[in-house]
Amino acid sequence: MKKIGSYLVMFSVCVLAGCSKPAPDLLTSPDKQLHVKVFVTKQNTLAYSIDRAAQPVVLESDLGLQLTAADFTQGVAIESQSPVAPVTDEYSMRVGKKSKIAYSANEQTFVIENAQQQKLQVTFRVSNDGVAFRYAVTDPVIAQKQFVKETTSFHFAPTAKAWLQPMSVAQTGWSNTNPSYEEHYQMDIPVGTASTLGAGWAFPGLFNTNNNWVLISEAGMDGSWHASRLAHDSADGEYTVASPQAPEVFTNGGLLASGTDKLISPWRILAIGDLPTIMQSTLGTDLAIPAISLKNDFIKPGHSSWSWAILKDDFTTFDVQKKFIDYAADMYWDYTLIDADWDKKIGYEKLKELVDYAAKKNIGILVWYNSSGDWNQTPYSPKSELLTHEQRAAVFARLRDIGVKGLKIDFFAGDGQSMIAYYVDILKDAAEYNLSVNFHGATLPRGWQRTYPHLMTMESIKGFEFTTFSQADQDPVAKHVAMALFARNVFDPMDFTPMAFGDIPNIKRVTENSFELAESVLMISGIQHFAEIPEGMATAPDYVKDFLRELPREWDDVKFIDGYPGKYLVLARKAGDAWYIAGINAEAESKTLTLDLSFAGDQKGVLIGSGETERSFVQQEINSKTPQTITLRPSAGFVVVLK
Repeated sequence: MKKIGSYLVMFSVCVLAGCSKPAPDLLTSPDKQLHVKVFVTKQNTLAYSIDRAAQPVVLESDLGLQLTAADFTQGVAIESQSPVAPVTDEYSMRVGKKSKIAYSANEQTFVIENAQQQKLQVTFRVSNDGVAFRYAVTDPVIAQKQFVKETTSFHFAPTAKAWLQPMSVAQTGWSNTNPSYEEHYQMDIPVGTASTLGAGWAFPGLFNTNNNWVLISEAGMDGSWHASRLAHDSADGEYTVASPQAPEVFTNGGLLASGTDKLISPWRILAIGDLPTIMQSTLGTDLAIPAISLKNDFIKPGHSSWSWAILKDDFTTFDVQKKFIDYAADMYWDYTLIDADWDKKIGYEKLKELVDYAAKKNIGILVWYNSSGDWNQTPYSPKSELLTHEQRAAVFARLRDIGVKGLKIDFFAGDGQSMIAYYVDILKDAAEYNLSVNFHGATLPRGWQRTYPHLMTMESIKGFEFTTFSQADQDPVAKHVAMALFARNVFDPMDFTPMAFGDIPNIKRVTENSFELAESVLMISGIQHFAEIPEGMATAPDYVKDFLRELPREWDDVKFIDGYPGKYLVLARKAGDAWYIAGINAEAESKTLTLDLSFAGDQKGVLIGSGETERSFVQQEINSKTPQTITLRPSAGFVVVLK
């Protein structure tokens, strides 16, 4: 497609070709910094572009849908466009970087008509921190609205760079469990680089162009549409939205979106700005579906002990789980997670004993389930007990009656429409029985934590457990964490299951203990499942244990201080009147940072960092008025508490 960058040239071409006139005024953000153009090209295809502060960010890029009964990818015109209207929203979050969020944007809807006079609506919203758009097919002339493909693209200048996670090929990996968003990121690569596994790139995707950062994802998934990714090929730096692979479905379920009365896509979202704007953006939940109605008194974000991360399968026994309940109680945590095969190794009767024992110590019990039917070969149980509404009702009622507080559900098949509907059905049913949910071996949340407030977290990351499987995953973990915090964890909770101070069997741990401690603040997860076992925690000084005992479960605000994707990060989180600041260095050399903490007001506190050795800590008193100069060794970190 020939690219036409000038609005005046485009207008002249449309007049000569007889296509529709574009909107006379640019769609802009409330602060006038972001500008969006939506227009029909010389080839009669629909396109858009985005500028920020008069600099091109997203070059002319494609828009369009093809259905079995309607094609909006060619031969189209803009039939009409609505007036630009302000959109505002205010909402609260229990799981996220901010507790109270205000959203403000300008919205415009374009009605697109093809040669058969069938209609498609494309709605754009532009806020100060980014752009979002989605498609809606409501034309009654199109009786069956079956998705075929989407031509949406994001075109970047040849000089732009990308930070992307490859999608894995469906039905590969251990027991055919891919894709689960569990790959290492490719960092600082030229745009146009083909994906390393041939299956595309996972959302969110991070880009830098003309000194502007762009984080691309999607939100607003109700189960009627499949989840998307970026295509394998991106010639000339133009990334196209791609569909899931054929095996990524619930058994005998649909792969791609379909509807009768209407077909509405998720929002395609682009956070745009400098790094503070990206890291503080809430677009991922701003564009999510508002919360369902539910009794929310059972929703309790918190911290959890968990034996499996380090001890693995053989320690899912009654006596060990009782020990981890005691451990959680000693740390003033909230939960203990009992992992796979508990039904065989502990059983329901003894589970009830553990639940009752834990309740006396004010600890809630979480239990593991296998989501899988026959879409993979995973052996762990309980398995195939959640496949239907009737099964889920029986299981959830039994767990509720025993006193279990939530479920970790593992091993999903991917991103097909029927699999996305399966996630949504589980969440709806769990809400009926006052159970919190944690999805593992799973897709990206895409804002579900707003729609379903009892969704505490999702894995969707190559997490801590992988660093216990092989040294090849342990060695790059510092860079991997420093990257995930700029992409995967910006919009959505991430169950990385962080933090180990002691040894990992058969693995040489490469991060310092101070780096591990910093993860507890840097990573957002509604329930933070700490990997460390009692023996490792016993090696930490009392002031580190006290820090973890008092660590907030929910956050009111966030402030980006310094950092660069895959290299280092310093971030501040606020809870009540207290500020928690954490930093990590993932580079190969020591890094000296001078931190201005005056944003916290006049407060005193402590800084915990590395001692003389990699496994030791040191604590010192500080105040927010005095700039802090901190030198971090490679793979080291720090935490600060100001109250």
